[in-house]
This record gives sequence, structure tokens and C-alpha cells, in this order.
Amino acid sequence: MTRPPLTPLTRPPRLRPGAKVAVVAPSGPVPGERLDAGLEILRGWDLDPVVLPHVRDQHPEFWYLAGADQDRARDLTEAWCDRSVSAVICARGGYGAQRMVDLLDWTAIRAAGPKVFVGYSDVTALHEAFAVRTGLATLHGPMVGALTFLKDDRTQESLRATLFEPESVRTLGLETARTMVPGRARGITLGGCVSLLAADLGTPHARPTARGGLLLIEDVGEEDYRLDRVLTQLLRSGWLEGVAGVALGSWEECGPYEKVRAVLLDRLGGLGVPVVEELGFGHGATALTIPLGVPAMLDADACTLTLDEPALR
Repeated sequence: MTRPPLTPLTRPPRLRPGAKVAVVAPSGPVPGERLDAGLEILRGWDLDPVVLPHVRDQHPEFWYLAGADQDRARDLTEAWCDRSVSAVICARGGYGAQRMVDLLDWTAIRAAGPKVFVGYSDVTALHEAFAVRTGLATLHGPMVGALTFLKDDRTQESLRATLFEPESVRTLGLETARTMVPGRARGITLGGCVSLLAADLGTPHARPTARGGLLLIEDVGEEDYRLDRVLTQLLRSGWLEGVAGVALGSWEECGPYEKVRAVLLDRLGGLGVPVVEELGFGHGATALTIPLGVPAMLDADACTLTLDEPALR
């Protein structure tokens, strides 16, 4: 059975000076000094960041979790349902979003209406869940306690401009971007950390297909053979059938790039669609903010991704 292609998701409103933004930790624990530094950056943008009660927690048994699953889920649900909050930004990735995503009150979240949601890495599981359960476009962007956000001016400016002046960042791509497979394609943006996309297959919060999509993928700490396994799983499942184009981000700590590139070309080059590499998002030194769920044009020859409309209304 051929599944229908992806359709555009609802874009949330842009932020205004003075907007209240909630910071949550759905995955791993957050170093306190990095969180504080990220909050100062947000305040410098004339935002009013509020840290939810369990963001600074550490799970008593599992060091890799920022507190109990129920507490992390409660923080995110309460932040989203707070009418005074205009955006929810994740503090960091790591691991843990998959453990709490089923505990979120999706009925209440859906009823609360659209607002901005920002994160990447492990937060990929939540991007997919928001798309499936709420029909809401989200932002694959830097997190408050991420070192890239704290240290890189271009990463900061990409997020700031997207939040406040989204019409100014319609064409995306760093000078590192290169053509892997030439061509142009139009579709709906989706993606994130590719190992999370593969791990999400078959769950209630994952889309059954990338048909009609412009797939944006990256990863961190996955050796070449493990990336091969992840991509092969997406191919074998049929999830990639009908994908319109692929944009590749960073592959930090995945081994020598020439080996990673060989796997990417081998597994994706046969799809018969345009592919751009090193577009400039993910765990790299600079991480552009890219909206997920919006129509766009991928030009593999010009090495750019151009949004049909601003990321936020």
C-alpha cells in the first residue's frame, strides 16, 4: 500500500520582545553552569526564560537521565499548557525523551494550541511526536545548555533570527555545504538525529513514511558500520520510499568523514533524489536552526534549502 505524502504542519507564532519561554530537560542532566550561561543569552535577547522545577534534577539511579520520567514529562506538559508561555526550549539532549514521550498529556498539549518548540539530538523523538500528535511544525535548533549555542555566534544568531525575524532566514546552508547527488526537489522538511528516527519506527509517535519529505539527518558518536545499520533499517522498512530529497548535517565523533561519507553515498545515493552534504545543522561547530514540517526547496546544485514561507507566522 502506497502511503500518502507528508503535508505541511501548522506554524506557531513568532516571538516578541519580552516573551516568556520555558526551559525543560526531557532527556539528560544539564550542567548548571552551562544552563545559567544559556539563560543569560536568552535574557540578552529580551526574553523571559523560566526554568521548570525538574530541569536541574539528576536521576538517583540512572546517571544519564535528568530526573524521573514522570517529572520530566510533567514539566513539559505544564510548560506547554501555561498560557503565558510562548515557547518551550530544551536544555540539552543526551538520552531519555523516548522514555517520557508516552507520559505526556497529549490531549492537553493539543488543546493548548501552537507555540514554538526547539531542540535537537535526542529531542528528535519529540519532534516526531509533536508532528504526529499535534500537527505542529517545530524547530530543529540549539538547546540552552549546549556548548555550540554557548560558544558559536552564528548558531546563536540563526536561532535568534528564526524566533524574532523568521522572514530573514528563508535560505539556509553554510559554506561547507556540497553536492553529493545533483538536482532540485520540493517537499516537507522532517528529520533530526537519524539513529533516533530509526529507533522510533513502529511506535505510536512516528510517522509511517517520509514520502514527499525533504529529509534532514545528522548524528553524533555513531561509527560508520552503525550508521550503515541505521540507514539500512530505514531502507528495508520502506520508510524512505518516495522521499523527495535529503540534506545531511554534521557527523561529529562518527569517525573519519571520508568513511562516513562513503556509507552515506552508498545507502542514500541510490534513492534517485538530490542529496546535499554538510548543510550546517546538528552537532557541529555551527548549528543552523531549521524548521521541521514546512514546505521548502532543496537545491543540491546551489547547496541550499529555501523555505517557501517563514518558519514562524
